[in-house]
Amino acid sequence: MNKGDLIAEVAKVVSTKKEAKAAVECVIESIVKSLKKRQSEPVTIVGFGTFKADKRKARKGRNPQTGEVIKIKAKRVPKFVPGKALKEAVQ
Repeated sequence: MNKGDLIAEVAKVVSTKKEAKAAVECVIESIVKSLKKRQSEPVTIVGFGTFKADKRKARKGRNPQTGEVIKIKAKRVPKFVPGKALKEAVQ
């Protein structure tokens, strides 16, 4: 399923596809906006899962072409942790 398919599914519940697109984009934008903040709190959707920004430490890597050791900077990365209900539904 992609974003278009998700909008089509939401359109079955709301009156128009335009409203469905606005709703889906609003949810996605809200999650992204929350995770962008430096002191962001996780976005938890009960029964679905939690979106959070996690810190990845600096580390050493290796260039696969030359074998040279390189430094990889620390950065923040998005992370999704599925909720119990989602895990059970998939099994």
